[in-house]
Amino acid sequence: MNTDIEIRRGLPGDRDALVAFNLAMARETEGRELDRETVKAGVTAVFQSKDGGLDRGFYLVATSPGGPDSKIVGGLLITYEWSDWRNGVIWWIQSVYVEPGWRRRGIYRRLYEAVKADALERGGVAGIRLYVERENSAAHATYESLGMNLARYDMYEVDFVLQETCPGTTAVGGKRC
Repeated sequence: MNTDIEIRRGLPGDRDALVAFNLAMARETEGRELDRETVKAGVTAVFQSKDGGLDRGFYLVATSPGGPDSKIVGGLLITYEWSDWRNGVIWWIQSVYVEPGWRRRGIYRRLYEAVKADALERGGVAGIRLYVERENSAAHATYESLGMNLARYDMYEVDFVLQETCPGTTAVGGKRC
């Protein structure tokens, strides 16, 4: 594990790196080419939201050692879901990305540990969730090594922006995307 990596809250000046990470992650994990301007507007919206982003979420970034010459090498976004069953907020980890040259050095572990510590310190956070592509076995192994458990839920969606579907799919006896 690289202990020289600094984990901090994302700042508006980190926007371009976070946009690049989102574009790369979509390409690597799903073979999608996202519209840069849409992603840029989405990242900017987190920083421009009220309460310093607490209504939409917040970014954490990992920076390389090097003082003023350090660079962002990984990041993630936390968004929120209210759970009436738990009377608390579920934090969703999204937009996880670590630059290829920095992978397998414990950077995601450090980001996750910072998220978990912040959630526990804050109080009122009922749990942490994330979604992962079914075929991404490396990510599954990473999340399980951190003590996360496979949830009992499948995800359904109606996508008004990307408008992608998996025609002919069904959870009951059908194929999956």
